[in-house]
Amino acid sequence: MACLKEFFLENCSMKKKFPAFWVFIILGFFSTGILLSIVNPTKAAETMGVKIMEKELLGKFLADSQGLSLYSFSKDDKNASNCIEGCAVNWPPFYIAPSAVIEGCESSDFTSITRPDGRQQTAYKGMPLYYFKNDKYPGDTFGHGIGDVWFLVVP
Repeated sequence: MACLKEFFLENCSMKKKFPAFWVFIILGFFSTGILLSIVNPTKAAETMGVKIMEKELLGKFLADSQGLSLYSFSKDDKNASNCIEGCAVNWPPFYIAPSAVIEGCESSDFTSITRPDGRQQTAYKGMPLYYFKNDKYPGDTFGHGIGDVWFLVVP
């Protein structure tokens, strides 16, 4: 530890074996890699998308790229959300960029709609998609069947 404190001082024996020049090169290499992974739009698109999951007794259903379940509201109209204000607090709208990766589904089945509040929302075959606020972990399906109007989205 003392050597680390004295790294740039002349008394450090490691300085002769590992010049400061190489430290800067290595730090620059790692920081460049980190920055590129943060700003790489291709990588960001790959992480935000939709995939198919399966659960015993429920079968296959749609989830976001993190495995959080997606729901539909039977009181919605095609390409129009009727879950507004307080409803949207419990059932947050799901949205992905049109260029996002879709695994196991036709990307043409996904569209964007404009909600009454002006925000964008993703729809699957015309039906707006939602999260359920009590689903915290991948594979949670606590919203399925609530009020006989909320259901997992079946591909």
